[in-house]
Amino acid sequence: MTGPNGTSAAANLKIDGDRLWDSLMEMARIGPGVAGGNNRQTLTDADAEGRRLFQGWCENAGMTMSVDRMGNMFMRHEGAEPDLDPVYIGSHLDTQPTGGKYDGVLGVLAGLEVIRSIRDMGVKTRRPIVVTNWTNEEGTRFAPAMLASGVFAGIHDEDFANSREDAEGKRFGDELQRIGWRGDESPGDRKIHAMFEYHIEQGPILEAEGKQIGVVTHGQGLWWLQVTLTGKDAHTGSTPMDMRVNAGLGMARITEAVHRIAMDHQPNAVGAIGQANVYPNSRNVIPGKAVFTVDFRSPELDKLSSMRARLETDAAEIARELGLGIEIEPVGHFDPVTFDPELADMLRNAAGRLGYSHMDIVSGAGHDACWINRLAPTVMIMCPCVDGLSHNEAEEISPEWASAGADVLLHAALEAAEILR
Repeated sequence: MTGPNGTSAAANLKIDGDRLWDSLMEMARIGPGVAGGNNRQTLTDADAEGRRLFQGWCENAGMTMSVDRMGNMFMRHEGAEPDLDPVYIGSHLDTQPTGGKYDGVLGVLAGLEVIRSIRDMGVKTRRPIVVTNWTNEEGTRFAPAMLASGVFAGIHDEDFANSREDAEGKRFGDELQRIGWRGDESPGDRKIHAMFEYHIEQGPILEAEGKQIGVVTHGQGLWWLQVTLTGKDAHTGSTPMDMRVNAGLGMARITEAVHRIAMDHQPNAVGAIGQANVYPNSRNVIPGKAVFTVDFRSPELDKLSSMRARLETDAAEIARELGLGIEIEPVGHFDPVTFDPELADMLRNAAGRLGYSHMDIVSGAGHDACWINRLAPTVMIMCPCVDGLSHNEAEEISPEWASAGADVLLHAALEAAEILR
């Protein structure tokens, strides 16, 4: 993917770190959270405002906008040969309800800063570069996560996406129309030469290892399994212990089993129960029903499959011992991802030339890049975040970390887009 001039012409190029940080702080003023972070959930009025701000910045940088029917935004910087497939840089602008200022947003605004910087320096590339904001990556309002990039990649169809409902029964398609960001372009009707996604790590490894750059070689696969246990509601004071059919007890034992299963599959495997509800959820009533979601992840497909099979066997045995009914329904899944080795080499080489410490890393979370990887060569780059904290208003990175990753992104994108100067 290197151009005729390789990367020697770009050896001293760097982004404007102050401008990138100022952009992050200005975007963070839209949809502020209650504790210093952000609540800019997808397809809200705040999301629409953030999109308009991003659009204006991009157009001021000479870029042209296209929007598809999922609301995915494609901001194009022209290349010397416009018919060549573009290099894409993308992530997302939507946040969790109590999200941080950097998750997703850093990758979008660093892409914008790449274009601003190469324009400032008069750098030309053979291929166009397209900066993308993917709709509804978080999935917190409309499940599943990575919804619009999933439609783009052919994982979901448009009718499925448009029919997703939030907690208030509002449909994805209706809300996209309401905020004015439904485009005309057919999702997936684009050619991609390569895609880069820059993201905060959302974990503690880079900071603990003292590394500035994470080159993401793999993404963990995932199973979300919703477990429903059915017992019998009964008074906690007057029901003898040996006559109870306690769904809450079953959930507790399965919670322990999930931890044990993940530990038995070490290394490179994790598992936990995140979402849990008991019914009727009264202080003095033994739960007659429990509904909870098991989250298993691993970059190794055999381990991922084994953990699911073991859970189904062990949970059924626990339910039998306690006299509970049980149903287990898969509600989310993707296989482990291997990102493009050539693009990963570009990131390592760029970090080395720039003098930034780096290491290979596996992404513990799902990202839009995981779906786009099915269509075109794709890779992710990560920077550290303080204490590994993310999906939290206290999420924090440093301006230096943000700039270092954006510098590496700049160099790798220029190599893939084939620099002419």
